[in-house]
Amino acid sequence: MPKYFVLPESITEDTIVITGEDAKHLATVLRSEQGDNVEVCDGCGTDYCCEITDVDKKEVILKINEKNPCQSEPKTKITLFQGLPKADKMEMIIQKCVELGIEKIVPVATHRAVVKLDKKDSVKKIERWQKIAESAAKQSGRGIIPQIGDVITFKEAVKFGAMAQGAIIPYEHEEKRGIREFVKSFSGNEIAIFIGPEGGFADEEIALAMENGILSVSLGKRILRTETAGMATVAILLYELG
Repeated sequence: MPKYFVLPESITEDTIVITGEDAKHLATVLRSEQGDNVEVCDGCGTDYCCEITDVDKKEVILKINEKNPCQSEPKTKITLFQGLPKADKMEMIIQKCVELGIEKIVPVATHRAVVKLDKKDSVKKIERWQKIAESAAKQSGRGIIPQIGDVITFKEAVKFGAMAQGAIIPYEHEEKRGIREFVKSFSGNEIAIFIGPEGGFADEEIALAMENGILSVSLGKRILRTETAGMATVAILLYELG
């Protein structure tokens, strides 16, 4: 059954209205008809099982048959502060981390990042990245559309990340603490993860993170690429946290 996201204001007590590209997709690509079933989410964690009552390219009207809390959302909310990578690596990071269950992804301009985005480029990139997040959320049956934040500096990222109940930064020189050790002492429901760009974090960035209570962790004896490290960390955390 196809799944679509709508704004809460598109939902009444017994009806949902789908417009825009999703309506066009239902009408022209899927060739949906009256009586077909559609799953809709309000982006706030509630799923609706619906039946089409009227359909055209501009507007699809649905009758709500059932509504339930979305069962696919993890209890732990994870924010990824991702150092800006080259080429289209960010797109893959967003897609896969959304599938895994991440809450938010924030692009970070770090010391060793090769990619430099001005304000105009940043706006265009974020718009595209947000669409990728939405598509991945639909495909994986999420109950929310994870948000892609504005590009911020590493100093700003540390400030925000340090406010989380738990924050970690994978670091190749960490030899004692792994993610499992972090999880054993963690009792909250929100975690910030810091992942560097291709060249990793600068020593002064690692030092700043640690000074602000962000714990360094090891991902093992192999050094992972930036596009692998974030996905691996999210997957391990959510597995360990159940």
